[in-house]
Amino acid sequence: MFLRKILWFLMLCIPMMAQSQSAPKREFRGAWIQIINGQFQGMSRHQMQANLTNQLNTLQACGINTIIFQVRGEADALYESAYEPWSRFLTGVQGQSPSPYWDPLAWMVDECHRRGMELHAWINPYRAKTKGTTALASTHPYVQWPERFFSYGDLLIFDPGLPENQDYICAIVSDIVKRYDIDGLHIDDYFYPYPEAGRAIPDDATFRKYSNGFKNKDDWRRYNVNCLIEKLSHTIHSAKPWVKFGVSPFGIYHNQKNGAHVQGSKTAGLQNYDDLYADILYWVNKGWIDYNVPQIYWEIGHPAADYDELIHWWSKYAANRPLIIGQDVERTVKAADRNHPEQNQMAEKFRLQRTLKNIDGSCLWYSAAVVRNEGGYASELAYNYHKTPALQPLMPFLDDKAPKKVKGLKARWMPDGYYLFWRAPKAKSEMDVAKAYVVYRFAKGEDVDLERAENIVAITSQTLLKLPYNHGAERYEYVVTALDRLHNESKPVSKKVKL
Repeated sequence: MFLRKILWFLMLCIPMMAQSQSAPKREFRGAWIQIINGQFQGMSRHQMQANLTNQLNTLQACGINTIIFQVRGEADALYESAYEPWSRFLTGVQGQSPSPYWDPLAWMVDECHRRGMELHAWINPYRAKTKGTTALASTHPYVQWPERFFSYGDLLIFDPGLPENQDYICAIVSDIVKRYDIDGLHIDDYFYPYPEAGRAIPDDATFRKYSNGFKNKDDWRRYNVNCLIEKLSHTIHSAKPWVKFGVSPFGIYHNQKNGAHVQGSKTAGLQNYDDLYADILYWVNKGWIDYNVPQIYWEIGHPAADYDELIHWWSKYAANRPLIIGQDVERTVKAADRNHPEQNQMAEKFRLQRTLKNIDGSCLWYSAAVVRNEGGYASELAYNYHKTPALQPLMPFLDDKAPKKVKGLKARWMPDGYYLFWRAPKAKSEMDVAKAYVVYRFAKGEDVDLERAENIVAITSQTLLKLPYNHGAERYEYVVTALDRLHNESKPVSKKVKL
């Protein structure tokens, strides 16, 4: 249904659309699917699976290759956990298991992989209770160890200064990484709580007991968060070295006007470094995180947090790891382009994303806005910005060894048509196993250029591809490469066919 709507929309709107752009061969194209807004709360298994299936199908049609799925919003679980209770955002009652039983994380891993998408499990490490939660299950960690938390407004927060809390959060992450075939582990912008006027963080006792030689409490708080990030990195990569560790911080690191002691942008908003005690640049430069997704949700020209200023700033200072831009779909399509007020800011934001150095893609807040095709955003992705497939950005700091090339590439007739077949290459370790294949096609006389995304026919986990046979009148050369878990690409193997 969605694809038919897109085609109808394009027939009406092609004359008004920006000219199609050449897209990069490698690009992170993500979307967040959140639970904390209650979009699934109270749904039956069938209803939630139908909802998620629709979202995944639509996102796949738009060229999205990475799903960031929230599975732990307040020390709870959208998966089978021996540590924490089932989430009320799934069943309506914290601690109540789904009936009939199912495991949303396991289901999402399978569904995403079947569509050629990565699945990154998204957790909130410190938040233990949100405003709307009125009852905690007996298995909730606060009920077991209330002394390890503090209240802040309507929230309960794991005290970041307690070493036992850092170890506990790492145990949660280790459990997820070891038991589920996820491609990434993702945390968002909730570190120390967002500040409220007149409300101090009640951690004086923790500071006295675990000061670790710090005299300045702000520096101590940043140290506490640094410790968790370093431990999480080690936890993830020691369990499965191919699982990516990503963070999506608030969009402002530090306001330049508030002092030159650290790098700052020409902005005037809440700050990671000063207000949330999250030193993102330090984590990037230490190599503790594998990708960084600052939430640059504002419009171009915003008086306090100009998107143009911020995307330039992050591309300059946070480029030691893949930099992905967090985009707000609704704000983008509601804001007029400054130079072309008859259109929204989507085109200019994509131009900046794809022309500035060190930027490896974008992640969309949030999936439902894309699925609703807010402001024609989904149509533009499908028709223009994501019309060709994309491999994931390389992460040579995790692994830079390509798998061996495919074997036995040949074309064969089958009862239902003409097919390319090949066999998986041999592998010595899990890091070398071919998990997917890229199939390219070139017309007679065309240069074999594997760097142009336009030449990609398919990225598939299967070892066959049905060919568009048309009376054998045209010659084509097909090229197949193998991809490992981190999308290192093998040497090519080619086959000439008549179609």
